[in-house]
Formats: sequence, C-alpha cells, structure tokens
Amino acid sequence: MVQHAPPAAGPFSNGAPGLDEKLAEAADQWLRRLAGERRVSPLTIDAYRRDLRQFLHFLRERRGASPDLAVLAELKPADLRAFMARRREDGVASRSLLRQLAALRSFARHLGREGLATVGVFDKVRSPKVARTLPKALVAARAREITAGETDMDEGRAPWIAARDAAVLSLLYGAGLRISEALSIRRGDAPVGRTDSLTIVGKGGKTRAVPAIAPVRAAVAAYLDICPHSLPKDGPLFVGARGGPLSPRIIQLTVERLRGALGLPDSATPHALRHSFATHLLSRGGDLRSIQELLGHASLSTTQIYTSIDKARLFEAYRAAHPRAE
Repeated sequence: MVQHAPPAAGPFSNGAPGLDEKLAEAADQWLRRLAGERRVSPLTIDAYRRDLRQFLHFLRERRGASPDLAVLAELKPADLRAFMARRREDGVASRSLLRQLAALRSFARHLGREGLATVGVFDKVRSPKVARTLPKALVAARAREITAGETDMDEGRAPWIAARDAAVLSLLYGAGLRISEALSIRRGDAPVGRTDSLTIVGKGGKTRAVPAIAPVRAAVAAYLDICPHSLPKDGPLFVGARGGPLSPRIIQLTVERLRGALGLPDSATPHALRHSFATHLLSRGGDLRSIQELLGHASLSTTQIYTSIDKARLFEAYRAAHPRAE
C-alpha cells in the first residue's frame, strides 16, 4: 500500500521564538490531531503551520508584544481585516489567502473544543471570493508527448533520469495521480510485471485503487531496468540523482523544460496531466462516479467540473469547424 510519510516533527515554537508557552503547546496539539485523527497530508500540515506562524508574527507586530490565548480571544474584525490587507500587499492570491483563513479557523475551533479560548472573530469576517476556473487539460497527443520522454532536452541528462521522469509523468497521466502520490510509491509496490494496480492513500487518508495500464507499467519497468541505485522494497520507487527521495520540484522543472522543447503553454503543468486523465476519460464515455473514485475526490461536485471542460472543448470544436459558428 502506498502511504504518505509522517508529518515533519518539531515543536511549533521552533519557528516562532518567544511565543507564549500555552499557545505553542495548543498549536502542537492541533497539528498532531490533524495528522493523527484527521489524517491530513504532511504538505497541508506544513502549510497550516506556516499559516499560523505568519498570523502570530503579524499580531506581534500589530500589538507590540507576543500574542497569547487571551489576545486571540479578544481579536476584533479590524485585526483580521488588517492581516488580510497585509497579505494582499505581500502579493498573496485569493486562493492562498482562503487556505490560510481555513487554517486559522481550524485552530480557533481546536481552541474552543479544548476549552482554551473562544475565538469568534472568524464568524464576523467574510472570506475572499475565489473565481472558479476550469482546470487546463492537454489534448491527448500533447499529453502523450510529455510522457514519452523522447525529446531533444534529454541531451546531457543521464538516460536513467530521463526514464525516471517519463515514468513519473506516465503515472500522472496514465493513472491520474498527484505528484505527491506518485512519489510516495514504494519500490515493493511498483506497477511492473503482474502488478497491474496500485493502492493509493490520498488526501484526508482516503484510500483508492487505481489501474496501472500497460504503457505505465512499461515506463516504470524501463526506469527500473537502468536505475543505478539499489532500491529497497520499503524505500521510495523514485529517487534523485544521489539515490535519496525524489523532490516534486525536480518533476516540475522537467515539465518546464518540456514545455519549451515541445512548444506547450504555461498551463501545461504536472497537475495538468491529472486533469487531462480525467477529461480524456470523460470524453471517451467514462462514468463520472468511476472517475471520482479514480481521482480520489471526496465529493462528486469536485469531479463534475470536468463535465464543464468537456462542454467547453465541444463548443471550441464547433466554433472552429461549423460554417455558421461565427
């Protein structure tokens, strides 16, 4: 089974020296609960930790002293609006600010549940509106080009690294995985030989089974055949140049270089391959419920956005081909 690594350890106060001891202890308890009971992903835990530290740092500057539980209980809407304005000045987009407010609300609920403080300010301030944009899917031919691993950009790169990147990208498009999910696969779970499926633990600890189609298995096998590093069964399937765990940033940079080599738009990202997986399944008659399960979406409404993409592609084809479309 593919599982996420445990969240980064270390006291909350490590990144916020001088923080009130009771507040720091409450923050540590909150993060442990999210990771344990709620099974929130390590990446989200790290983001929430940063979000709370940034807010407390802002309060320290605004109040001239390190905040404590009593300060949080006395917060006014003006304090929160000032924080949101500061984040806007720092160039933070609405979607990131919305996530930060979600983290702060979660912490406030934790304080109330534990009887430590009642922080009601979040019920009095509206969250920023985020425009719902359709994911950018690639046409099938372009998606295949990205996952093929056969471009001029491979010159100067070790063949095994090119094969590794092609295998990772094949999992994103061929199985609809997120980068974090592909990189969390263990060597012992590699989809090769008779292993034609993967068990993935995605967001919120939700487990799902995804098929590993023949091109995906072939790409992974090609990588394993020439990988120079010893890969223990309980270790990561995909490793970096020195044999350590592969960073998601390496895959992102690979796709950036591929965009240049293939003349693709900026919207061609690793996550766009996952969007393409869903869009292409739907356009070929895939059932929305089945696609929801393959993607690991908790709600069908999240998956339904792909029906809008399919309609948009249909209208684009109509406008391009029909003699009376103009």
